[in-house]
Amino acid sequence: MVDISIGSQDLQQCADAVMRLRAEYLYHQNKYSTIAFNFTSGFKCDFTHYANGYRYDNEKWVLKAKKNYSYANFLRYMQLVFSYAGTLSLQKELQPVTNPANVKAGNVFIRGGSPGHCFIVLEVAENAAHQKQFLLAQSFMPAQNIQVLQSGGSPWFSLDKRSNIMYADLIAPIYMKRFAN
Repeated sequence: MVDISIGSQDLQQCADAVMRLRAEYLYHQNKYSTIAFNFTSGFKCDFTHYANGYRYDNEKWVLKAKKNYSYANFLRYMQLVFSYAGTLSLQKELQPVTNPANVKAGNVFIRGGSPGHCFIVLEVAENAAHQKQFLLAQSFMPAQNIQVLQSGGSPWFSLDKRSNIMYADLIAPIYMKRFAN
């Protein structure tokens, strides 16, 4: 389990957990201008606008608050993202991984839909047979803490070995995507 609050609004589900982990990483690197996610409607919701006091109002930004780059305000921004983005919008936003041998931390196995689902790759290692293996994490419905997954008693997954977890069919090259930057 990853020790970050899921909040009290039942919003941080699978796609939200992926967006949260990416945004947390970028926020703590002070890369505020790269924190942005598309809503299902296509509206680009970026943290810079939000932190500068703009608020989402019917597919546009409206200045309504003071500039605030605090972590508490960042979490409010994430709640907004969780309300209007999901697996459908995230799948469209992510770029396909053209060579599955290039699996890396931050890659996402995703199928958008209602319900859709996704996993995020946390770490990649190579075993003695030179096969890539990776750790996966997810959240679920209702909102849950982000969990590191296991299959058959092992936390290591690969594209070559079927697992017994729910949505295991997503662990395939055709569902592997990544953020553009």
